[in-house]
Amino acid sequence: MNQDNIKEKLLKIEDAPLEFSLVFSGKKSKKVNGLYKVQSREIIIHNRNFKQDDAGRNLLLYTAIHEYAHHLHACSRGGNLSSRAHNSEFWAIFHALLEKAESKKIYNDVFSVSPELLKLTDVIRVKYLANNGALVKEMGKLLLKAHDLCTGIGVRFEDYVDRMLRIPRAAANTAIRMFEYDIAPEVGADNMRFLAGIRDSDERKAAEKAFIKGKSPDTVKVAVRGKDREDEEPKVKLEKEKLRLERTIANLSKRLEEVKKELRAH
Repeated sequence: MNQDNIKEKLLKIEDAPLEFSLVFSGKKSKKVNGLYKVQSREIIIHNRNFKQDDAGRNLLLYTAIHEYAHHLHACSRGGNLSSRAHNSEFWAIFHALLEKAESKKIYNDVFSVSPELLKLTDVIRVKYLANNGALVKEMGKLLLKAHDLCTGIGVRFEDYVDRMLRIPRAAANTAIRMFEYDIAPEVGADNMRFLAGIRDSDERKAAEKAFIKGKSPDTVKVAVRGKDREDEEPKVKLEKEKLRLERTIANLSKRLEEVKKELRAH
């Protein structure tokens, strides 16, 4: 595969709104396999990092798709990227590209080649992720019962959580919502916590369905939350930073005057 072949494959996976170039550096790098230069819209692949076999070619293509995801992310931002390039929105774009590449037989699913890994994955999902989720959900049911008992004897449920169970109140309330919302344990406790934070039932069910279908957490979170706050318009970010700096300066100035007074007193 040469650099023209790789670019052709990327465009077959998904077309790009803005033109880009892809070049092989002809070098070996110990730090990265590839990089994306947003200003010049250039994907650079350190092609000497990869072996000349099927696994090496597949890894090279994986790297190219990763860098192409940066380009498409920049395209969605008018050609710019924030300082935090690997945010949830990027990972959602990247994972979607991998799914498309696999479905079009452009990129090989690397996980399916190991029966042992697939078997282990099933054990982790069923025995640990699903069971752990079911336990937390069941705890939510018991916590709700404890809440009613606390109310019946005239004590605060929050005090019971703090002093008797000794767990964070937020964790207790999240577990209760997991039970009340009847969230599917198969998505795992961590994803259940995210779903428990979605108040809109239709939105929550859609997100839960996406998890069950195998979508990555970043993909689901971007669909629910929209674009990351870190990628706000530059002017908005600067205005917020200006306000933070002004408050900091005001607080420091106030403290400076207090220190000066204390020094004069001595």
